[in-house]
Amino acid sequence: MLIKTSLSLAAVAALTVGAGSAMAFEPEGKVECIAPADPGGGWDFTCRSVGNVLQDLDLVPGNVQTINMAGAGGGVAYAHVVSKRAGDEQLLVAASTATTTRLAQGQFPGMDADMVNWIGALGADYGVIAVAADSEYQDLPALMAAIDEDPRSVKFAGGSAKGGWDHLKVLIAADAAGVDELPRIPYLSYNNGGEAMTQVVGGHVDAFTGDISEAQGFMESGDLRVLAVLAEERLPGEFSGIPTAREQGIDALGPNWRGFYMPADISDASREYWLEAMDTIYESEQWKELMVSNGLMPFHMTAEEFETFVKEQVADIEQLSKDIGLIQ
Repeated sequence: MLIKTSLSLAAVAALTVGAGSAMAFEPEGKVECIAPADPGGGWDFTCRSVGNVLQDLDLVPGNVQTINMAGAGGGVAYAHVVSKRAGDEQLLVAASTATTTRLAQGQFPGMDADMVNWIGALGADYGVIAVAADSEYQDLPALMAAIDEDPRSVKFAGGSAKGGWDHLKVLIAADAAGVDELPRIPYLSYNNGGEAMTQVVGGHVDAFTGDISEAQGFMESGDLRVLAVLAEERLPGEFSGIPTAREQGIDALGPNWRGFYMPADISDASREYWLEAMDTIYESEQWKELMVSNGLMPFHMTAEEFETFVKEQVADIEQLSKDIGLIQ
C-alpha cells in the first residue's frame, strides 16, 4: 500500500511538472538588466531599482547586473536583444514610452514591437499641460479653444526634441480636443523640463508640456498652474486637486510608463515566471516606497494586457506622427 501511494504521488508529480510547466522555471546564476542609456537616467533607474527589489524579495538567486547600453535612443539595445539574445530567459530590458515612440516613428530600422516579449509596466510619470500662475487660460478647454481658433497663438515648451514624448503630449490633447491643424502648433524644445518651465514662468512661452514629477517644484512655489494631468483619473495625494483632461471633456492620456521587455523565443515557463515576478514587485512595500520617493504613479499591466497596450500605443503614436508630418 505504501509503495502504491508513493508511485501515485510520483506519477502525480510527474504529471504536474509536465502539465504545469509554468512552475518549472526559476532563474539560476546571473540575471541581467539592460538599461538602453548611460547611467543616471530613467532606464538606468528602472533596472537598478527593480533589480534591488528582485533581490530583496528573493526572486533571483543573486545580484541583478545592470548593463548600460546607450545608443540610438534605445535602438542599439533593441537590436542587440533581437539579433543576439533570442531565448535568453534571464535578461530583462528597461523600456518606457520613449521606446514605443521610437518604434512608432521607425527609428529602430527593420524592427517592430512584435520582435520581443513585453513583460510588464511598474509605474508611470503622467503628462501634464501647465501655464504660468498669471496666465489668462484657466482650464484646458480654454487653452485648446485658443489653439483651435489660431494654432499659432499658443507656444509650448518641453524638454524633449520635436516629435518626442513631450511634444506628442500636446498633440494628443489637441487631437482629442478636435483641433485640426496640429503641425502648426508651435513647440520649442529645451534641454530639460526645468529650462522649459523657466521660460513659461518668465512669460516667454505660453504653456509647458512635461511630466508631473518634474513640474512638482514649480507647482509648490506657486509659479506654475497645471491645467490638466493626462491620466485616467485624478492622481493620489498632493496631486489630487489637479483635474484630468478627461473630466474636462478631452479624452487625452499621456503616461510615461516604466517597464520591461525580454527577448523572443523564451519558454512559456520563464515568461510566466517573470510576469508573476512583476506582479509581486508591484505589490511589495519596497516598490511602493520607491514609487513614492521617485514620483512614480500607479500604473501596472502584465501579460497580454500590457502587450496589447504597447501595440496600441505604437499605432496611435505612428498615426499622430504621420498627421504632423514627422513620418511618411
